[in-house]
Amino acid sequence: MAIYLLTGDDESLVRTAVADLVGDLVGGGDRAIMVDEFDGDEYELRMVVDAAQTMPFLTEKRVVVARNVSRFNADDLSPLLGYLDNPLDTSDLVLVEGGDGRMSKKITDGVKGAGTVIATAPPKKAGDRATWIRDQIAHAGLKIEPRGVHRLTDWLGEEPARLDGVLGTLRGAFGEGEMLSEADIEPFLGEAGGVPPWDFTDAIAAGDTTKALTLMGRMIHGGKRHPLQIMSTLHNHYASLARLDGAGARTEQDAAVATGLKGFPAKKALQNFNRLGGASTRRAIELLAQADLDLRGAKDLDAELVMELLVARLSKLR
Repeated sequence: MAIYLLTGDDESLVRTAVADLVGDLVGGGDRAIMVDEFDGDEYELRMVVDAAQTMPFLTEKRVVVARNVSRFNADDLSPLLGYLDNPLDTSDLVLVEGGDGRMSKKITDGVKGAGTVIATAPPKKAGDRATWIRDQIAHAGLKIEPRGVHRLTDWLGEEPARLDGVLGTLRGAFGEGEMLSEADIEPFLGEAGGVPPWDFTDAIAAGDTTKALTLMGRMIHGGKRHPLQIMSTLHNHYASLARLDGAGARTEQDAAVATGLKGFPAKKALQNFNRLGGASTRRAIELLAQADLDLRGAKDLDAELVMELLVARLSKLR
């Protein structure tokens, strides 16, 4: 008997995790007679519980999968919560969140008391994300040299869901167990994925125009962000700095009061303002205002060109 709850907001990552888990639970058994799956908006939780409480036939156990359980509210949960208190030894129950992020806490708490909660979303911190990617590579039966792992991590950016596809392609091309180099994997990488917006603003703050333009290109093409969305990111960034102009902030606490930010973002805003200064901050706001007008048709320029000019000018401010 085992009970699992898989959570995550990326459908492809959740789907892959469910497939892997169910494959492990079935093992060498006959999936056709071992697995009952419930999906869509028609099934009720009592149907899932009835399946989980049914003794297996011609197999040692049953595997019951219920997808999109986050659609159920507190009034629907009684059958499931009752089962979690007294599960059948010959059934494995796999609950899948569904991705809308509004799942009842009662389900999570019930599974924590009786089974295992598996988060499919990759870690947000860069170091933890790299570890997660290495784990996925190993799970796929592949070996990639450190430089290749670094290249793959950079290529994925904000889109870890692309990892499963490229690992499947590499496994199909090279088989399992062979050590792959950066040169081996490069031909299988398409357009790079999007990047976190703070990497972009950090490059501008550091005055690294080339990197800032490269990251912006990835945000537009890989991350599918519209130039106006990137403009909004820049506006929020420089608006925080503008609030520090004349505020006399000297500490992180002072910056938090002036900007409304908390913790590290407040500290980082203060560092960026001290590096830029009041005059350049005001100039940045002027550049943003003009570029915003240009994006809306004040000048007959391509939107991406408008953004490239803006980013180049912002990265030169000191």
